[in-house]
Amino acid sequence: MIEDNIRILRQAAKYTSSENYQIQKDWCVIAGNVDLVDSMAYKAIASNHKINILFREHVILKEGNFDKKFDFIMLHGNALIFNDFKNETLKRGGAFIQISKNYLIEEPNMMVLVGPDNIIRNTVSVVNKSKMPISIIKESQTTNFIDIDLSSDVRLPNFIKSALKPFYNANEIVLSTVLLSIERDGDVGKVQSIATSNKIFVIDFRDIVTED
Repeated sequence: MIEDNIRILRQAAKYTSSENYQIQKDWCVIAGNVDLVDSMAYKAIASNHKINILFREHVILKEGNFDKKFDFIMLHGNALIFNDFKNETLKRGGAFIQISKNYLIEEPNMMVLVGPDNIIRNTVSVVNKSKMPISIIKESQTTNFIDIDLSSDVRLPNFIKSALKPFYNANEIVLSTVLLSIERDGDVGKVQSIATSNKIFVIDFRDIVTED
């Protein structure tokens, strides 16, 4: 980890010493529990404008008597610095994908899906069966727990809910971030509709506007 950070600093010093060098700016999406995303947001704010927060979402998925909670954040900025974000995210069990600016040229109609891994897999399967040509460019899954609570609709004393929490948190929920490329322009809205109907959060790169 320390060696990686030293390498990043050396690369940054080497590149920024060149008069003709232009800093490459990428995007990244980080997903996990609220503590992890809080830390990544703090790192972005502390980067002195090298990394900008495009948006952050707190998601609560209601399934039966349970609320499944997770956070994700989308960042834009210096591509070299993102390696440090990636290392810390993966070390703490989060999901991380980095999207290069080159993808905007090489891949048509990019879209990021964020949600529980089993639901995303089912959604991709439905899209594939519908004969809509798509490609998975990148994917990453969490290896740590996301938060699960009993729904507020469940009428139990708080001390009982607290006592039960270790049991329902024992089943780990894997969270995925997937970068899709959709071949045909006309299929973009269809894929987004299928994903959102399954309660998957969709980031359509046509809606992402940044200044380099």
